[in-house]
Amino acid sequence: MANINLANAQKARNDEFFTQYFDIQKEIAAYLELNPDVFRGKTILLPCDDPEWSNFTKFFAQNFQRFGLKKFISTSYAENSKNYKSGYLPTLFETDDPQFDENKTMINGKIFILDHDKSGDGKIDVEDLEWHYLKGDGDFRSKEIKKLRDEADIIITNPPFSLFREFLAWIMEAEKQFLIIGNMNAITYKEVFPLLKENKVWLGNNYKVNGGAMFFEIPEEIANLDQVREIKINEKGKRVYITRVQGVRWFTNLEHGRLHQPLPLMTESDIIKFVTKKPFEKYDNYKAIEVSLVKNIPSDYEGVMGVPVSFLDKYNPDQFEIVGSDYNVKQGLLPELVNPKWKGKIDRGYINNKRIYTRILIKHKRGAK
Repeated sequence: MANINLANAQKARNDEFFTQYFDIQKEIAAYLELNPDVFRGKTILLPCDDPEWSNFTKFFAQNFQRFGLKKFISTSYAENSKNYKSGYLPTLFETDDPQFDENKTMINGKIFILDHDKSGDGKIDVEDLEWHYLKGDGDFRSKEIKKLRDEADIIITNPPFSLFREFLAWIMEAEKQFLIIGNMNAITYKEVFPLLKENKVWLGNNYKVNGGAMFFEIPEEIANLDQVREIKINEKGKRVYITRVQGVRWFTNLEHGRLHQPLPLMTESDIIKFVTKKPFEKYDNYKAIEVSLVKNIPSDYEGVMGVPVSFLDKYNPDQFEIVGSDYNVKQGLLPELVNPKWKGKIDRGYINNKRIYTRILIKHKRGAK
């Protein structure tokens, strides 16, 4: 499906994609299944959020005690600092509070903190959230938010798609654990792919949910009605369109069970006999075979194989080694793979002089098939 909603968002310079509760719940379950104490005693930061009605804030506030959290912090970005203007009105949650300031509501971000039973009802939940205005606009690059980053153990959020590279670098700089959402295309970014190759970052579990897509709340102005699944009214009284966006993934460095599940494979001879009915093709310009479908990776092939980027959804670092990408070949980082007889381009793999889609180059780990 063409990702028209993301294209419309780019034209509008809009990063207002709000994650659905269901998708958050399903993804977090995969980490808890492997380690029920993954969040216990931890401080979680949700930057780039809209805490007053965010599903991230709601989810972690409601599960504060069950997860055994030490502290939960959520921050928002000031309305005046956003590229996309949406006819902002403060919520009743803010205006009914004595600390409401009409001069700050547009230019200051907000911070929500949950760390104790404020209400005195014997439990810690969403009713115990405390908030105040930030000194600045809540930009994650500011000293104010960096200080919160350094305090946190785990960073979880849906960062602006347009700033994904910079946001991931911001996390890696502080050496924090994280779980964030990004476009599948981020896999090929020169700032991101080396982290995947070195197993410092991997994809989350969500490819099993919704066929690798996610559901987001997006503003009416950028919605493609053909992809809208539901329309509702949000807390600000505006129409919100629930839309399915293809090619979105969770990126993380938190362990989940699916990461170490071996990919079941057939031998090369069985794939040729029962599936492809022909041998694997070799690239014209470098020393590897083309495997166009992940399920057709041969279990007994010892050399380098070119596979689609969707391979990372099922990547098991115990089973495979990521050698690089076709972009790395173009950069001259994998000279041993270049066919010395090839006289054409090496920007991508070529078969019979036909350019192939972007590929990740992998091989089996010795002793692991």
